Amino acid sequence: MANRRINPRRIKIHYSYTVRDAADALGTHKNTVRLWIKQGLPKSDDRRPDMMLGTAIRAFLENRKAKRKHRLAAGEFYCLKCRAPKTPAGGMADYVASSADLGNLTGLCPDCETIMNKRTSLAKLDRIKGELDVKICAAADTHRRDEQSLS
Repeated sequence: MANRRINPRRIKIHYSYTVRDAADALGTHKNTVRLWIKQGLPKSDDRRPDMMLGTAIRAFLENRKAKRKHRLAAGEFYCLKCRAPKTPAGGMADYVASSADLGNLTGLCPDCETIMNKRTSLAKLDRIKGELDVKICAAADTHRRDEQSLS
């Protein structure tokens, strides 16, 4: 069950849940739900068994998910290996257009040297160019470069 995303929509807002019922509905362990109670998930009352309203569970999980989301700045990429926003090494990135108005930016993480990718539009590319040195590549050129490096 590790690294599985919890879907708050599996909780019915008009139901009351025990710890076990909430864990079963979300596909987690009951100790996970008990941890959430310690972290601030409100209970209906102080009696046993612990009962929680479906609206409270869903609101707690959605708020928890919203707190973890962060917007990246114009020149930042998210490094999956470091699990942190990073500015590409040397302040350089390559842009490869995948359609008329969308494309992919590629850069190297300055710490772990992993390739980082970021999807962006042409409209936002000018703002990113102010932060980074962006080289615009055609999709066919990068494919041709990859074939040459293999031979």
